[in-house]
Amino acid sequence: MHGLEEPSPWVRRWSHLVPTGGRVLDVACGQGRHVRWFAGLGHPVTGVDRSPEAVSSVAAVGEAILADIEHGPWPFAGREFNAVVVTNYLWRPLLPAIVQSIAPGGVLIYETFAAGNETLGKPSRPDFLLRPGELLEACADLFVVAYEDGFLDGPARLVQRIAACRALPAEPRPRHAL
Repeated sequence: MHGLEEPSPWVRRWSHLVPTGGRVLDVACGQGRHVRWFAGLGHPVTGVDRSPEAVSSVAAVGEAILADIEHGPWPFAGREFNAVVVTNYLWRPLLPAIVQSIAPGGVLIYETFAAGNETLGKPSRPDFLLRPGELLEACADLFVVAYEDGFLDGPARLVQRIAACRALPAEPRPRHAL
């Protein structure tokens, strides 16, 4: 079933950056593959999606929020998370809110399709494809731990992905082990 596949290798690779016991938000969580991954690591989790089926599938794992985050208000205004995870999703107007939701010492782990993917398949609309360097621009106030922009095999696709941390107060760069 779609959404129940293994967590993204990118998410797994950088999940150790989430502070122990830190609260994780999965944006556009779908069936909850990353909600389940982080819950299994002992993190309190929150998933948000506009699909009632998706939200009901993660409700037993953690906080599940039904919200149309593209046409309604950001349901987490004023809340911070130790990690925000986004995969295979892009709604540009939310990028600032997503970045602002990262607590000091927290991490953003983001992976989605990039410009050029239209030559390989879907998504193909520019609205759903990151422009070159767009994630770097969105994370200008964060410390970039890792960034990739290019081709992935199996299935073939073009992606941008980033792991970026917010420094603690009075700490110029976050201290995270790679």
